[in-house]
Formats: sequence, C-alpha cells, structure tokens
Amino acid sequence: MQKFILYSFLIFSSSIYAQNKSGVSKNAIPSAKADTTIAGEKVLEEIVVTASRMSESILRSPVSIEKVGNAAFRLSSAPSFFDALENVKGVQLITPSLGFRIINTRGFANTTNVRFTQLVDGVDNMAPHLGAPIGNAMGPSDLDIESVEIIPGTASALYGLNALNGLANFITKDPFRSQGISFQQKTGINHVNDSQSPAKLFSETSLRIAQVLAPKLAFKVNATFTKGYDWIASNQTDLNASANAKLGIPGGSQNPGFDPVNGYGNESSDRKTITLQGKQYSVARTGYAEKDVTSYNLQNIKADVGIVYKINEGSRLTNTYRFADLDNIYQRANRFRLKDYVLQQHAVEFRNLNFQVRAYWTRENTGHSYNLRSAAENQDRNFKSDDLWYSDFTKGFNAATGSGSTVIQALQQARQTADAGRYQPGTPAFENKLNELSNINNWDKGSALRVKDDLFHIEGQADLSNLLPSGFKEKTGIELLAGFDHRTYLIHPDGNYFVNYVKDHEFENFTYSKTGGFIQAGKMLFNDKIKLSATLRADKNDHFNLKLNPRFTMVYSPVAEQNFRFSYQSGYRFPSIFEAFSNVNSGGVKRIGGLRVMSDGIFENAYLRTSIDAFQAAVKNDFNQGIPTNTAIEKEKGLLIKNQYTYLLPEHINSFETGYKSLFFNGQLGVDLDFYYNKYDHFIAQVEANVPNITKQDSIPYYLNDKTKQNRYRMWTNSESTVYNFGGSLGLSYRFLHKYTFSANASYAKLHRKSHDDALEDGFNTPKWITNVSFGGNHVIGNFGFNATYKWQNKYYWQSFLVNGNVAAYVTMDAHVNYDFVKSRLNLKIGASNLTNHYYNSFLGGPSIGGFYYTSVTYHLM
Repeated sequence: MQKFILYSFLIFSSSIYAQNKSGVSKNAIPSAKADTTIAGEKVLEEIVVTASRMSESILRSPVSIEKVGNAAFRLSSAPSFFDALENVKGVQLITPSLGFRIINTRGFANTTNVRFTQLVDGVDNMAPHLGAPIGNAMGPSDLDIESVEIIPGTASALYGLNALNGLANFITKDPFRSQGISFQQKTGINHVNDSQSPAKLFSETSLRIAQVLAPKLAFKVNATFTKGYDWIASNQTDLNASANAKLGIPGGSQNPGFDPVNGYGNESSDRKTITLQGKQYSVARTGYAEKDVTSYNLQNIKADVGIVYKINEGSRLTNTYRFADLDNIYQRANRFRLKDYVLQQHAVEFRNLNFQVRAYWTRENTGHSYNLRSAAENQDRNFKSDDLWYSDFTKGFNAATGSGSTVIQALQQARQTADAGRYQPGTPAFENKLNELSNINNWDKGSALRVKDDLFHIEGQADLSNLLPSGFKEKTGIELLAGFDHRTYLIHPDGNYFVNYVKDHEFENFTYSKTGGFIQAGKMLFNDKIKLSATLRADKNDHFNLKLNPRFTMVYSPVAEQNFRFSYQSGYRFPSIFEAFSNVNSGGVKRIGGLRVMSDGIFENAYLRTSIDAFQAAVKNDFNQGIPTNTAIEKEKGLLIKNQYTYLLPEHINSFETGYKSLFFNGQLGVDLDFYYNKYDHFIAQVEANVPNITKQDSIPYYLNDKTKQNRYRMWTNSESTVYNFGGSLGLSYRFLHKYTFSANASYAKLHRKSHDDALEDGFNTPKWITNVSFGGNHVIGNFGFNATYKWQNKYYWQSFLVNGNVAAYVTMDAHVNYDFVKSRLNLKIGASNLTNHYYNSFLGGPSIGGFYYTSVTYHLM
C-alpha cells in the first residue's frame, strides 16, 4: 500500500508538472484576500473557498461560514490567533492544556473531538492515532496566519473527513505576496494567585522568513519555540461518594472508597469490597494526585518550510514540510503526559486553471509519553500488591477497633498501616519508579504510551465546466466541479495500544483505508438572484459498505448585499484507528476496538458493567443487612443486564440549515444569522461490559459478583439513541469613524430530544448560550490601538468516561493596548486574557484556568 501511494503521487506530480496553461483559475484555491468579514465592498469580492471549494463572495456562501482575517487577529486581545477563535460566532473552545485548545461547533464536544476537522492550507493536520488535531501544535504561527475559515456544521459532502460538526481551514501567507523577515517575542505570566502554584513565566519566540528568489520561485520558513507552565487539574470531588453511604460513611476524604476526579490509582479497577467485622466496605487503593505523577512544564517546538514554484502565471507547485515536538498534558478518557511527542508532515500541491492535486504524508511518534492513571495505580502496586495491601488494611482496621477507635477512625488508621513505606511524591525513590513505569509499554504493569503511525493522503479536484467541450458552461450556465480523495493509515503495532488483528501476525504493520469522491453542480437563475447547487459524495472504507452524502443548497440574493441561504446535507464519520483497532490493557480492563475483527465474540457474551455495579452494590447492601451472600445473589440477579450493543457502524448526521448574511450603511454594519436542526444516529461511543469466565447460566451471577472471575472490557460501539439538536447564532459587526469596530455575537445550542435514554449517548457537552462582545480599534489616537472583549457562557452538563456533572457558568474579559513604531514595522502589545483572574473550568476533569498576562513585540523587516 505504501508503494501504491508513492507511485500514485509520483505519477500525479510528473503529469501535472507538464501542464502549461495560462490564466488564473477561478476554481483553484487562491490566497485569501480580505481582512475582515465587514469591510465595505471588499466583502463582496472576498474569496471564500472552504465552504464550496469554489471562489465566491463570502456573502453568497451556500452554508454558514465564519472568516477571520489577519486584521481581526491583530485587533484581538487574545494571546494568539488560535485563542482568538474562541470569540468567533458559534465556536466553542475547551482547554485541556495551555499548550493546546480544542475547537468545536454545534454540540457533542469532547477533549479529542474527532467530529471536527482542522486543515492548514487544505491539509488535514490531525494526529493520526487520535483522529483529531492537537490544537495548533503543528499549525501556523501568528506571523504566518493570513485568515481562518470556519464552517460551523457538517462539511462531509465536500470533504469526507469526518467533519460532522464542522471544519476549520487555516490559510497561511503567500511568500510571493508577504515577503521579508518577521520576529515576535511573546512574554507572559500565569498562575497568579493560584493556590496550587506560584506565578510562572511564559515565553514564545517566533520567526518568519519569506523571500522571492526569482520571478517564479519563492520560499518561506517559520519557527516557533514555546515554553511555560501548564494549567493544573486538581478537582477533588469524590466520584464514588455513595459507595459506603448506607453504612453512614460520607463521601470525600473519610470515604475508604474515595475516588477524586484528578486523583488516579483509586478508580473502580483499584477498589475491592472487603469484609470487616461482619460488614462489607468498598475500599480503594490510595492513589496519587495528578500533580504528583506529572510535570506541568510545557514546551512546544514547531517549524515549517515552504517552497513555491510558479510554472506559469496560472500554475504553481508547492512543497511544504511541517514539524512539531511537544511536551504538555493531553486528555482523552484518561489524562496523559505528552513527552517528546513528534508530528511530521510533508505535503506537495499543484494547482492550475482547471484542476488541483494534493498529496501529503503525516507521521506520529508519541515518544516518551505516558498515562497518568496507569502511572499512579502501578506506582501503588509496585510498592505493595493488591492482595498484601488489603490484608494489611484488614489487620490495621481490626487493631484500631480493638483499641477502641470508631469505624471512621479505624478506616483511616487501617490505610495508614497498609500505606506504611509507600512511595512518597518528590522523593528520589518515587521519581525513579515513576520514570521506570513510564518506559513499560503495558498499562497493567507500566504507563508508557508508545504509538507510531502514518497517514497517507492524496486528493484531486477538477473544474469540469472548463474541461467539457467548448461552450458547455456558456450554453448551460452550469458549473461542474468534481474531486476524489484516498487516505491510508499505516499502523505499527506496539503490543499494547495496537496489535494486528490477523492471527500470528500481531506485530506486523497493517493498514486502514478510505476512498471517496464528489461531484457538484451549480447554476445561477433569475438574473443571478438565485444560486442553486447540488453535491453528491460517495465514500468507501475497508470495513464498511459504500456511503453516500448528498448536499443541496440555495442562495437567494435580491440585491448583492442581502443574501438568504438554505441547505440540507448528510454526513458520515468512519471510526478512527483508535476506535476501530485499539487493544489496550489498562488496570485489568481491556479496551478493544469495535470492529468485528478486533472484538469477535465479546459483545455476544458480555453483561453491562453498569448493571454489574448495581448488582454488586445490592448484594453488598443485603449482606450488611444480615442476608447471606448466596441468598443475596439469587435475590438480586435480576439486576444483571446482558449486553445489547454490537460491532461498530459509521456515525451519521442529517442537517438542515437556513441563514441570512447582509451589509448595511455602505458595508459598515454586517449582520449574520443562522439556524440549524440536526439528526444524529449511530453515535460512536464506549461501553463497559464484563464477560464471566463460565457459560453455565446458573453460575453466571456468582461469577459476576467476584471481580476475579470475569474479564473486563471497554469496547467501542454505537449508541442506540437517535438524537436531535438545534440551535442558531446571530453576529453583528459595526465599523464607524473609520477606526472603531464594535462586534457582538450570541450562539444558542440545545439537545432537543432523544429517541430513548441510552447510557452510551455521547455527551452534548455544550453550553446553551455563548456570547461575546468586543470593542476596539487600531490607530485610534495616533499610533495607539486597543480592544476589550467580554465573554459569557452559561453552565452546562459535561458527560465523559472520566467524570459527569455540571460545568459552572463563567465570565471572562480580555483586553489589550498596542502601539505601532517605525511606520508600523514594530508593534508593542500589552494584554491580558481573563483579566479579572477568576479561575474557571471549561470542562470537568480538566484544569483550572486563570489570568494570562502578556506582552508581545513584533517586528517586520521588509
């Protein structure tokens, strides 16, 4: 398969290089032009390509699209262009780390967000095994960003890249148009008045060099080095508060089954039900706080090199290489320390009058990264085995009660007895053992994350209107566009995270591929007042049948400045390689991909973990009421529920959207309104289910009451719920006195209804309301400029495998002042994000985010 991709790439490269047609392609992807979404007549001419893959005015885009240009980023008070996206209409950003943030639109967010696609100049910059990008770790710097186009809503019909929730395209500067040397030094401070840490310094240094070497040849080089101290996750809420409540023991630190959100090594796999003086208690190993098993030092090195050759006036060949090396915290179902994590990407693109073709390769190497939960639980188990620890706990309890201690006192003294000699955070012994575990690639014994994989992608697009016989477009008025793409993942089995599903070939590389294509037709009617388009996309995955994605759009423009849009589209999401092929041992629980080739036979013989937990709790309660265990098992066995879920299918969405975009007062006031209604089915999610080590029906309840007599699994499958959600957003932007800009937007998102309750339904994880208000301007008094942005979002329910609960509402204020020196070549910016330093969480299980105060010095040498 590697050879096939390579040969295809070479064939396309050599054949398209021979083309020599003059002119500028209307449909080839150009460099972005305009700076803002309201700039008078510029908006009518602004080129937007992401929403339709064709050049057109953003006002006449057939679906919602948010375009943010370089001037808007300069005006923003956010520390970076990526952070500034949080204030874009309809956009939700969540923060697993200071080192990366996750973009989402229109609901069903999570810390990986495989439903949102992120491109850089049309190239997908995902981390292959995650199936999603790690923020902007391998993206453009502030110096090289030209504009960002965001489609809030499914874009699968044109892109087929699992873009169910939306897509963002980061467009970088063209070295032919933006030459010179640019330098930026950003210095900041965070953790101000943080009870978990003293104030810490932040530094980011960026360099951009772009030069035209000859009339047809130009290059650019970008490099950014970031260093800081990450936000800290220290939520001590007890996730197992009810474990011993019926024995009169409250949740929290007095609970022997205490399981804090950001404490690890005391999860369900690290707990036992033990009998102490005739009563059964749920008791957990002690575990460690997150800050004990990780470093919050953050570092990111990224660079890219681009070479552009103009074959003729309308044809160009571009070669780009990107590199990223990062150390920070990442969150999935567990939290991870990414260390020496490297992403590389090499892309080649050709475009001319009638078509374009692009090929790229992405390589991922997780380096010396490790799982924080596995590190904590195996740190405890290396000190003392579970059997010995619980035996010592029992002895300590009996000794304490024998000397007159209360039950709660005895439970605490029992833990002290069992933990005597335990590894203490910060000691050499603790650090040495932590380092040793981080290099053991088996989460039952160690914590290493050792993943290596590759992504190969090739795609092409052609303007059939120009390639068909002469006069077709003039006679019919129809614009035809067609494209194809092929993607192959190459997975390198490591024996823990991935194994080859072919028997006796477990450590041999294997592939996972998808091929697709689309055709789009558009036509203007009624003196160009109505624009219709229809798109049909087909995709075929190695393990699934052909899937079709249609899209129908209409734009009605009674005048150029007033535009009404309507659309229907369908979209599919194929499982990521982790969802499809994972094979992870983690603390006695095996996480298995949902394809039949990975989990054949498990679904059919498993019982739902939720029902097993309820069953075991009921048996324990009965025992504490004086009922013998065997009698309690027979009494409560009706609580056990056989697993009804099965092998993975692709996710699917049907989406309806209407909107209105307009300009008033000679382009000074911009209005953008949209409303959508979505139907999702076959959500890809996880189920925990256990298989008893016996098939005899009468014995199954007895085996399921004993953790040692069952195999525990967490498997990827599909929710049985059909889910409906709707929402809308309104954005206003007003430019006045030629220097001031006022903008405001509000977004509403609601989970409407479900076909039935399903514990697997992926969390909606989206605030009902998000609002942003901004006011500022450049050169408002001489060379001084300023901006202030107010953000509010209401509380919402967060649902994940790590923790469920309400995320509190929060308000933030960003502000800055700036000054241009030396004919605007030197800019000084002093600003703050979360100026009031009111700490908040953007989601549960993640870090607390405080104020970030910075200065930025940018110099352009032309």
